[in-house]
Amino acid sequence: MTSPSWSPSSWRGFPALQQPDWPDQARLEEIRAEIGRMPPLVFAGEARSLLERLADVVEGKAFLLQAGDCAESFYDWNAPNLREKLKIILQMSAVLTYAASLPVVKLGRIAGQFVKPRSELTETVGGVVLPTFRGHIVHSDEPTPEARTPDPGRMLQGYHQAASTLNLLRAFTKGGYADLGQVHAWTQEFVANSPQGRRYEQLATEIQRAMSFMAAIGVDMRNPALHQTDIWTSHEALLLDFEEALTRRDSLTGDWYDCSAHFLWIGERTRRPDGAHVQFLAGVRNPLGVKLGPTATAADLLRLCESLNPERVPGRLTLITRMGPDRVGEVLPPLIRTVRDAAHPVVWVCDPMHANTFRTAAGRKTRDFGHIIAEIEAFFAAHHAEGTWPGGVHLEITGDDVTECLGGGDGLSEDQLDDAYTTLCDPRLNARQSLDLAFHVAELMRAG
Repeated sequence: MTSPSWSPSSWRGFPALQQPDWPDQARLEEIRAEIGRMPPLVFAGEARSLLERLADVVEGKAFLLQAGDCAESFYDWNAPNLREKLKIILQMSAVLTYAASLPVVKLGRIAGQFVKPRSELTETVGGVVLPTFRGHIVHSDEPTPEARTPDPGRMLQGYHQAASTLNLLRAFTKGGYADLGQVHAWTQEFVANSPQGRRYEQLATEIQRAMSFMAAIGVDMRNPALHQTDIWTSHEALLLDFEEALTRRDSLTGDWYDCSAHFLWIGERTRRPDGAHVQFLAGVRNPLGVKLGPTATAADLLRLCESLNPERVPGRLTLITRMGPDRVGEVLPPLIRTVRDAAHPVVWVCDPMHANTFRTAAGRKTRDFGHIIAEIEAFFAAHHAEGTWPGGVHLEITGDDVTECLGGGDGLSEDQLDDAYTTLCDPRLNARQSLDLAFHVAELMRAG
């Protein structure tokens, strides 16, 4: 239960890492109050529904696909871009569901993923030392000192863009676009003629044949599950002023919910058990996630589990491991055993992206598809050895034809990275690579 002394602002008495150095505190308080008067972006009942779905993942009855942009942009937000992101998530989900005969909980890094933690306070652009870019909800990415000055007014723009994104997402997923009868229409043009695209088209044909067979034998095809879907929203709850402003008390239960998203997570850099981020999220009833890198200890993990899910509610807590393929076999099994022996019902998810970032000789930040797959394989192997369920994957992807990660079915090379490198921060898998990864994961699920 939330402590009676907890409030949306009580995090201020704890160490708060990775927060902007706002230059105008009066302006910050004004913006926070204005957002606090606005309608919630999501509703408590929606968050409770996601909790129930994640409880199925805990029991091995479903699989979690969490995917989306590294950092959402204020520049290129529009309906076509959202549709392309949705397409690849629906395609990946179809591959996983059909191949493994399990429902897939679809959780987007979307409608709020506007800010990123950073390792360095400054970066050098064109010979000029500037504050490191932290996301459009904090400041602009333009390489000038003025543009990099944190502006709390940008939180209002983030709120409005998230609201518009949610409206479109609900329209697409409930208005017929997610209908399984559209399974062929989800293929992007640049994917269609690739090996991954041709493999997907074969699967899509099989799905439509199965639907035709069910209709022919009299199965009621009006079931809503065949014609619409749920895509939940998530982001890292990093910018605590924004999260505080959108925290509301549920009128039905009296519980607090962070109504900026259905699911919030705490990053590797801010997961200290005595820190402000853990203190804040311990008081809201949303489903939560915590990123765990290779330095995570059993003692820290137990403290996090007890702080964030003392009632041991299935689906409340998701542990997202990001360790690198060479460290998973050593670090993950003791953590699995610690959580299992303490009877904490968690969702285990693999983030194969964030421990596999490196710079090329030319200085371009990238990831290698082979390393990403190797970490997922090591994650599945560790869970199979411990008799636990590898519950999902957490990915940075885009529906666009970008060239940001090496390898994949097309064998993207270093000299191709500059062809279409558009990310605001970290490199993302393009749609072909994402679909390739989905087929790999489906095979691992079947093998388990």
